[in-house]
Amino acid sequence: MNIDNADYDFIIMGAGVSGMAAAMYAARLELKTLCLGKSLGSEMAVGGVITTTNLVENYPGFVSLSGEELANKIREHALSYPLVKIKEEGVKSIEKKKDIFLVKTNKGEYRGKAILFATGTKWKKLEVPGALEFENKGVSFCALCDSPLYKNKIVGLVGGSDSAAKDALVLSEHAKKVYIIYRKEKIHPEPINMKRVEEKIKEGKIEIINNANVLEVKGDRKIRGIKLDREFNEKDELALDGLFIAIGHSALSELAVKLGVNINEKGEIIINHKTSETNISGIYAAGDVADKPFKQAITGVAEGCTAAYSAFEYLKKQSILNNSS
Repeated sequence: MNIDNADYDFIIMGAGVSGMAAAMYAARLELKTLCLGKSLGSEMAVGGVITTTNLVENYPGFVSLSGEELANKIREHALSYPLVKIKEEGVKSIEKKKDIFLVKTNKGEYRGKAILFATGTKWKKLEVPGALEFENKGVSFCALCDSPLYKNKIVGLVGGSDSAAKDALVLSEHAKKVYIIYRKEKIHPEPINMKRVEEKIKEGKIEIINNANVLEVKGDRKIRGIKLDREFNEKDELALDGLFIAIGHSALSELAVKLGVNINEKGEIIINHKTSETNISGIYAAGDVADKPFKQAITGVAEGCTAAYSAFEYLKKQSILNNSS
């Protein structure tokens, strides 16, 4: 297939903030752009994982807003350009045929001259007996989505990151008590969120169970509690009405791997951090799926915009080559 037969100049897999920012920037460079809101294995659609964040306080220009508000603002900005189309379709496969990429979704096929993987991540599961069985029956991954269901109830949260701390804070606004269960000595959120957790500990709303792992999730029709690998208050079982999992994410890079794109040991797409390019010409990556160690909305947006500019430069060179042949 000749590059001139493509439907779009730039096709973006993933419509989180990284993908939608890339779409906005690509349109400013006059690239006809398609942004697809779902990809293989993704649990999020348009807006991405940040829509499950209660407060975003580290995005320049906004002192504080919800993740959903931030995603909506970037989406509106992208769609203000007629060259941008955002579709909530699941990407099933991608093939490179001569000079173009054939992207097949659950609803159709699209041909693009360059592509961007902004597919993000999916939640890591807790791999212990009962965890899978009780998903949506008390085991949850989204505190913002499900915390109102646990008003005046007792819940646990597994994890010790900044995201885990923020989830515990959201839960503490509804639940009677939140237990943070962490496998190491100390949780490690950003200092401001650590102070907020400490305030909730003083209020008796949050308690940390450190140096502990969940061995089993127990229940009948729904979760009733968990079994720990050490005693807490002289028992190795803890009665709970709900259990939230915040142990990190896995990169959604499977489609890229099938194209021959290089990944690291974590499954993240390896990019040139100056250009967002992968090892294959015409393929770029940005956001949480890429191999940058510091992952924030602002860094993903920057990578997406960089990818759009790099794609523009790539296509300009391709056009010169085609016109001279």
